Amino acid sequence: MKYLVVDDSKLARFSLVKSLKACVSEAEIIQATNGKEGVELVKSEKPDIVFLDLTMPIMDGYEALPLMLKLNPKLKVIIVSADVQEKAKTKVLELGAKLHIQKPINTDKMQKILELI
Repeated sequence: MKYLVVDDSKLARFSLVKSLKACVSEAEIIQATNGKEGVELVKSEKPDIVFLDLTMPIMDGYEALPLMLKLNPKLKVIIVSADVQEKAKTKVLELGAKLHIQKPINTDKMQKILELI
């Protein structure tokens, strides 16, 4: 399995990667700092699962999500965001995200996410 973590916060990426590594032993994890980089990595690296933040510079998660799914309609995208408004959650699920999870992610949350997808 190949995972892509897209977040402009270095600390958020570190935390998510640490939780992912604690739950999955054979994981290839790549990272991007904004949606544009994330879309390019979906194109070139072909990850199976993407953890995508919503609020980022250059290209946010709302813009990146449909572009990623256009490149790979079977891609599993999990939104990981501090924005927990119902409107945001509804929008990303309508755009094709599998889940919308509130930051921060710890090992327990990651285990539940991986069981759901």
